[in-house]
Amino acid sequence: MAATDEPRAVSVVILKGGVGKSTTSMNLARQLAERGPTLFADLDPNGHATNGLGFESAYRGDVNLGNVVLEGTATPADLIRETDYGFDLLPSSNTLEDVEKDLAGAMQGSARVKSKIVDPLLGDQYEYIVFDCPAYPGMLNNNALVATGNVIIPIEPGSSAIGGYKRTMDRLIEPAREYIDVDVLAVVPNKLSDRIDQQTEDRELLENLNTASYEVNPGQPLQDAVPDFARITADEFDAIDAGDMDAPTPGIRHRAALSRSLQHNQPLQDYDPESDQIEYYEHLAEIVANGGTSQ
Repeated sequence: MAATDEPRAVSVVILKGGVGKSTTSMNLARQLAERGPTLFADLDPNGHATNGLGFESAYRGDVNLGNVVLEGTATPADLIRETDYGFDLLPSSNTLEDVEKDLAGAMQGSARVKSKIVDPLLGDQYEYIVFDCPAYPGMLNNNALVATGNVIIPIEPGSSAIGGYKRTMDRLIEPAREYIDVDVLAVVPNKLSDRIDQQTEDRELLENLNTASYEVNPGQPLQDAVPDFARITADEFDAIDAGDMDAPTPGIRHRAALSRSLQHNQPLQDYDPESDQIEYYEHLAEIVANGGTSQ
């Protein structure tokens, strides 16, 4: 995929909870902010990222996304908050589930976030916009896909890992592709902790992602969407098993600092600037800026 560094919006989405979606999207926004003005848009009604960044009052505020995209009584500027971490925040709210219901009955309800937020802001006020999306299909996810056309899918080890990925493709991405172009920029192994020189869930996930026969984008095998830091070939697995190669630690690894950073209302870069995981979020930012993994 050709590298084109241009203003870009991206949705971080998977139809499965608890896989580090908010952590991934927030830290991605933090690293994109090193490249240019960035907006982090929290479309998840649970407001985990918004509250985790310390904006509880905005989450429970009188002005919400519906006032911008439905009623037109507010502008994005009325919602957006400046953070201490280089990016701005469009906060979630405790009324987003009601907004989602209203979007279902609105004319061009799937395009409201694009027309009211992304189109006026992307390339003008912001170089990058990152959407943290809900873990279920619906109008908020539809709006994010229409608004961005680009997707990053985080995925964690476990028996339901590939199922969550397939469900996201079958119930969200592929139906959207009937109407719009959707490009999966990366599928990101996340929250790994075990060794891969043994038959662990971490290894099973990496083998599935790196050897799967199905396509993530038309004409693009799934393994080509796996970032370089998580890509392992079958020959390399054989060399690891034979003791001819030290087992690497691919993917974004589990670190206590990642969970503690949100408890301290900070991205990882600011909570623990020496963390060995920051370089992987930097790489994700490069993938977004370039429009895909380097192939």
